[in-house]
Amino acid sequence: MSRQSFELLVLGTSSASPTSTRNPSSQLLNIAERYFLIDCGEATQIQLRKYKAKFQAIDHIFISHLHGDHFFGLPGLLSSMHLLGRKQSLCIYCPPELPQLMAHINSVSETTLNFTINWILTDSTPNKLIFEDEKVQVFSFPLKHRIFCTGFLFKEKPLPRKIDKYQLDKYQVSTAYIGLLRAGMDVTNNKGELIPNKHVTLDPELPRTFAYCSDTKYDESIVEIIKNVDLLYHESTFLEEHKERAKKTFHSTASEAALMAKKAGVKQLLIGHFSARYSQLDEFLKQASPHFEETMLAIEGKKIII
Repeated sequence: MSRQSFELLVLGTSSASPTSTRNPSSQLLNIAERYFLIDCGEATQIQLRKYKAKFQAIDHIFISHLHGDHFFGLPGLLSSMHLLGRKQSLCIYCPPELPQLMAHINSVSETTLNFTINWILTDSTPNKLIFEDEKVQVFSFPLKHRIFCTGFLFKEKPLPRKIDKYQLDKYQVSTAYIGLLRAGMDVTNNKGELIPNKHVTLDPELPRTFAYCSDTKYDESIVEIIKNVDLLYHESTFLEEHKERAKKTFHSTASEAALMAKKAGVKQLLIGHFSARYSQLDEFLKQASPHFEETMLAIEGKKIII
């Protein structure tokens, strides 16, 4: 049986101002065919179309904070979902002020959506569980930015144990017990003998994790929350030459993002949210890699399979 999907599609990589080649923040995460849109900067819906993402399959949208480059694309996206006949409800995880703002936009434009929005409001609670189903858990945690801002941690739930068919036959265990074996339980065989689970099963793959650290200054208080994740996205708005600007605006440099990845012991680092002042991005990688070798640039259209 093939492993369930766990893929990240980068949609937007620019910071406050877009450029001719970079759009504001947005990413689409697919875990077991659950589609999670993370931030929704201007032109997000255009990017979804451009990269042939499953537009109406998105049932969960996560907004990290209310600076425009992270949510100005939301009114247009919701309007298009409505115009395309969406009926299923949509969950939006966001700061407390966003529902009222969206209600006002819909009021003045005389828009009544065909579908229900379930608003789940974020707060400053560290590592707070905000979504869970049988496959996935999502947690929010506070970041240090100029306004209220949260990061998000996506965790794949532990996978069932694998059945060793050869050992199943060897120990004469009925296939009727496969469900119990996958759940880790011992069973009896055709002779009434107790067969330990580990004799007829194999360990599953380890659950995968992705942490999204939106706008934030360098903050070691989140290390324990993002520790050992498979992929960390961490903003890196500035290069070292503008380190003071980064501090003043509560942003991070590429080097700081890499140091965070190193301290947290993550497997891979994805850096983005690049200031429009930089036309070339190679220097971001040059400054990050000496601190953390497994660093990638967030490039629009890049798909990362975890």
